[in-house]
Amino acid sequence: MDEPILSSEYRSWLEELKRRYRSTQIKSSIAVNSALLEFYWRLGKDISVMYPGVKYGSRFYSKLSADLRLMLPGASGLSKVNIIYCHRFYDLYSGATISPQLGEQSFSKDKASIVPQAVEQTSVVDGNGLSLGETMPLFMVPWGHHRLIIDKCKGDVDKAVFYLHKTVENNWSRNVLLNWILTDLYSREGKAITNFRCTLPEPDGDLAQQLTKDPYIFSVQGISERYNETQLKKAMVANIEALLLELGNGFAFVGREKTIEVYGEEKRVDLLFYFIPQHRYCDVEVKTGEFDSSDLGQLQGYVAACDLVLNRDGDEPAMGLLVCKGKNAPLVRYLLGKTDIPLGVSDYELTNVLPEDFKGDLPSVEEFEAELERLSLGSDGSETIHDSKVEA
Repeated sequence: MDEPILSSEYRSWLEELKRRYRSTQIKSSIAVNSALLEFYWRLGKDISVMYPGVKYGSRFYSKLSADLRLMLPGASGLSKVNIIYCHRFYDLYSGATISPQLGEQSFSKDKASIVPQAVEQTSVVDGNGLSLGETMPLFMVPWGHHRLIIDKCKGDVDKAVFYLHKTVENNWSRNVLLNWILTDLYSREGKAITNFRCTLPEPDGDLAQQLTKDPYIFSVQGISERYNETQLKKAMVANIEALLLELGNGFAFVGREKTIEVYGEEKRVDLLFYFIPQHRYCDVEVKTGEFDSSDLGQLQGYVAACDLVLNRDGDEPAMGLLVCKGKNAPLVRYLLGKTDIPLGVSDYELTNVLPEDFKGDLPSVEEFEAELERLSLGSDGSETIHDSKVEA
């Protein structure tokens, strides 16, 4: 008989213990964060209820901070600034009703309650009238994220709850959250003009619509203001990680200028993706000019070609997205209503585009390499070693 410590059963047990321990660590960190945020919530509520006339610039916060730190030496989170955030935290969300389903929100100003997101409701209510089970979703978001949302949303509870939902859904880091706030995802998400809700079954149509944006904001490198479509598509693919992030969760990149042969004719798809959650291809066509109805006809043909040539057993009908620089919204809506193929149209904006005159002043790769070689050689052509210290 094998020694117990060498058996496969023992090794499996070790893996199970490891899994349990990691799970306990995660639950513990969430519990610690929740307990801390519960304290901050109650502190903010006390200030709002007991001292309703206190202004954020008042000396009240300095006095409270000093007294608390005197009574609780070594305790963190009791600075004047943090106490002000506690007050703002409660004021921001106290009148909001956060709906049970992730990605949906509703608000009721006459209800000081917070309804759970994907967690079990409980009827346990503490002495302050706070339902611990009901507020748990709000407390799942780290305090640093909350402070960022409070700062950037400036009292707009609808916007704050939107980013709260998104953070919980996608497990965003603080930097990712900041990026989405700065690109104003709240105002852009789900805004593309599409016929997805009419041409795709429920709930696929709603999900596809929700994933759209208008405008899309693409981060590109190395192109100037006078770019063409080929340069733009190359730059977008060169920064594929940012492109996929902007498109949304679940998109896998298949290829650029993907050739599809249909009855002897070749179709070249600009950017082809596969939307994994719905098992369907997505053709993204990029136009540097304003919307033209012929572009939509082209997109229809490409999406049909994807269905005919690329689809395999289990694949759903493909969808298409036309991204352009400006559109006649009424015309787009009318044309989309005339087709059964799932299509959408959206604008785009670019970041990091170089001014034309600035790009002209940049050295070429060959010039840059020649300068590096010159600096690495002495005046007589012999190789020299430079001191790595930086002179003051």
